Amino acid sequence: MTGPRRWSADLALGARLTLSGGREGWARTLLAAIGVGLGVALLLIAAALPHVLQARHDRIAARDYPIASGEKPLSRSANTELVSPFNTTFRDKSINGLVVAPEGPQAPVPPGLTALPRPGQMVVSPALAHLLASPAGALLRPRLDHPIVGTIGAAGLSGPNEYAFYLGSDQLSGARIQPGTLDRIDHFGQQESGGRLDPILTMLVAIILVVLLLPVTVFIAAAVRFGGEHRDRRLAALRLVGADRRMAIRVAAGEALLGSLFGVGIGVLFLLAARQLVIPRFTLWGVSVFAQDVRPGLALGALILLAVPVSAVAVSIFALRHVVIEPLGVVRRSGSARRRLWWRLALPLAGLALLFPMLNSVHHTGSAPNEFQLVAGTTLLLIGVAALLPWLIEAAVRRAGAATVSWQLAVRRLQLNGDTSTRAAGGVAVAVAGGIALQMMFGGVQPDYTKATGQDPSRAQVMVVLNNGVTPATASRLVAALGATPGVERAYSLLVASIGWTQSPDGTPQEGTLILGDCPSLAALARLDRCTDGDVFIAHQSDTRTGEEPLPSPGRAVMLVPPAGGTGPQWTVPRTARSVTPSQDPNGTSLRGVMATPAAIAASRLRDPALDVYLRTDGRPDTLEYVRNAAAATPLASVNPLVATAQDHQFAAIRRGLLIGVVAALLLIGASLLVGVLEQLREQRRTLAVLVAFGTRRSTLSWSVLWQTAVPVFLGLVLAAVTGTGLGSALLAVAGEPMRFNWPAMAAMSGAAALVVLLVTGISLPPLWRLLRPEGLRTE
Repeated sequence: MTGPRRWSADLALGARLTLSGGREGWARTLLAAIGVGLGVALLLIAAALPHVLQARHDRIAARDYPIASGEKPLSRSANTELVSPFNTTFRDKSINGLVVAPEGPQAPVPPGLTALPRPGQMVVSPALAHLLASPAGALLRPRLDHPIVGTIGAAGLSGPNEYAFYLGSDQLSGARIQPGTLDRIDHFGQQESGGRLDPILTMLVAIILVVLLLPVTVFIAAAVRFGGEHRDRRLAALRLVGADRRMAIRVAAGEALLGSLFGVGIGVLFLLAARQLVIPRFTLWGVSVFAQDVRPGLALGALILLAVPVSAVAVSIFALRHVVIEPLGVVRRSGSARRRLWWRLALPLAGLALLFPMLNSVHHTGSAPNEFQLVAGTTLLLIGVAALLPWLIEAAVRRAGAATVSWQLAVRRLQLNGDTSTRAAGGVAVAVAGGIALQMMFGGVQPDYTKATGQDPSRAQVMVVLNNGVTPATASRLVAALGATPGVERAYSLLVASIGWTQSPDGTPQEGTLILGDCPSLAALARLDRCTDGDVFIAHQSDTRTGEEPLPSPGRAVMLVPPAGGTGPQWTVPRTARSVTPSQDPNGTSLRGVMATPAAIAASRLRDPALDVYLRTDGRPDTLEYVRNAAAATPLASVNPLVATAQDHQFAAIRRGLLIGVVAALLLIGASLLVGVLEQLREQRRTLAVLVAFGTRRSTLSWSVLWQTAVPVFLGLVLAAVTGTGLGSALLAVAGEPMRFNWPAMAAMSGAAALVVLLVTGISLPPLWRLLRPEGLRTE
């Protein structure tokens, strides 16, 4: 029997030996399958990401509506409705709201709703309904104090835990259409492109995929090699009954193939369980996912399910290259021959060689980077970490001196056969090295995606804006409510309206701005030298070379016109009006125009003004919530916290995705380390029982287990810090950015990995104590 038939027969024999190995064989296979299954589940989730993102984008696009461009505004008809966004924030939760007012019986209904809510009624998402009904939403309820008549279906939500609502209204006026604030629509659904990422962000996404997925493959490769010592003894027994070395290797491949197939099945079960029981229940950084969206693509899913068993067989065969399997026993060459260093160094050097030609070649406005070259170079550098770590551990434990008994037991175990600990630590080191490199990259390019807003939060912390339906009574009521809000120290308000006049001598019509506010508001916002009620100021252009239109001079008659033009009452700029130098309000808007106090012109004479209210607050977290509640009583009033800087939304979304991936990677690290530690304990149970029988204390053995895990991980973290810093520096050089060391990020990544090791060790102590019973001496 030759060729494929022999391979098939030997693979089948290996599988049968595994299944007939009794409880020990099943336990070994189950541990390996769980380790492989964890990695397979994460790979399948990664393969489902394209569908998750596309489904999320499609639902958001289906509920968006076209904003009028102003060229051909819609006229009122039986199938139109007025809509106005009513977005708000409650602590760290973003709430998407939309006020709807149908203008006819055929007004469009947004996805997820069966009918539009009546005026004063709300339809809310399930997550928002739960929040409003819970004690945690007590401060939010006054803001959304409307009867709830239904819930939004999945078709109208980006995720199961999104906070959203639709509020019916009869207070919207079609005469005050303002695109983006108040629109008239005849359908929902807006086809928008997501926008192409610039080359730097494309580079970040490619590196994130490598950093998050490469440790998974390392963990899978480690899991398929569980139970190596027992497997080698079985192979020696096969040699004793007449099998040659090649047959023994094929039998070992059969065992690995069976374990990997079980692992694939367990991985699929993990995925199904996670998408139904875990994924929909969690929200990370504002992102939640429907279970039905977690669906790997057919091609990627099939590739993963086929590649894992093939890789398991290849890894199993490769692992036997240093093992001499003879009929009377097993000899591991690694015990006498040191690991070679040259090829381990060649991997990261090859990665650097691939990245070197790309130095200073990726820029914000340039062409897309060579993603294949970038991914290949990064992959080789990170694989170099996993390849160098066994050599580093071997060199370190060879020189380890004598200390406590627990230390000597751990070091001796690592000297004899520390492959299981080394492989698990390799996955940790790869993950940490990639995380450090990415944090350096994010820290290096973050200034390019963080822009100054021009706002000055030292003068005012919150701005409330009302652009529609402003009357003197409305403005007075809103300003009074905001001023009486708990935590608000002072409220400054401005009414901003348009004015028009005829410029002499050619009669050209001109338009400008009239700003009405009391002296405290004008003095605080415009920083005037002096002001009394009845004063009028003209804030002239400070640099006439910019070509700004002139302002009306003192004594000029101006027309109080609405923004859309037309005729209106006249008002004469007093001849006592003083010229002042323009300044900026806390929002960063230049206060150019005619500034008047209430005694100079009555607020009732203005036509369709906008109201800007600036608030100085005590800075307490809930003060902003009280302000939002006070503003919610006035329809269409928006609350905007003032910040000095703002971050690009695409950059922020990518960083949010990285943080989600890091959480998933840490969970995988912890689960894989736990499985690896349990496998070590299972292999050492007889040795541990003998040590206890000779009087070794349990605490000594517990510390020994900790050192066996901690020493490889510690050395891996040191290697990861060096490699991650080098990779991060190389990536910053590729992007043409100066090298910046992100020490807090490095400490956070290393600390998180160390914490995971401590937790895993703590969880493994109860199984260890059970193995230290005298029953562990029994054998068959």
